[in-house]
Amino acid sequence: MQEKTMVADTLAGINGELVRYGGMIAQTENKELKQTLKQFRNACEQSQEELYQIAREKSYYVPAAKATEEEINHVKSLFQSGTL
Repeated sequence: MQEKTMVADTLAGINGELVRYGGMIAQTENKELKQTLKQFRNACEQSQEELYQIAREKSYYVPAAKATEEEINHVKSLFQSGTL
């Protein structure tokens, strides 16, 4: 397996973990468990950021082009009008 594929698979896995942590945090009433899950999520976010930076440096990941001002204003208007 190529390194690029392994990095992409790992990032996808980490992103899935972040989603699951968010769901668990929102659903628990136990304050201690909630705090522990938040710590796990924060560590996971840090790992994701570090791996993302490596992927960018090696050109394994190229982010999408930045949105134009017109695109940004369009999305803002959708939220303001209650369309979304």
